[in-house]
Amino acid sequence: MDFEKKLKRLEDIVEKMESGDLSLDDSMKLFEEGVKLSRDCQGQLGVAEERVKVLLSIGADGKPVTRDFEDLKEGGEE
Repeated sequence: MDFEKKLKRLEDIVEKMESGDLSLDDSMKLFEEGVKLSRDCQGQLGVAEERVKVLLSIGADGKPVTRDFEDLKEGGEE
């Protein structure tokens, strides 16, 4: 599931829980799903943030630094 779908599902869960019409068991199940979705979204946002940092890097010569993102994930950061 992509980020936007996860976020939409998370919004749906919040709406259902705020309605107050759920049993405790149903609320707990939705809460657990929401926590997982929230963690997944945070992880995806963290990856996106790192990619933006790479894209915005400026070298000592004042020129943009370019490198493969995959290299950074493998520990090849300069």
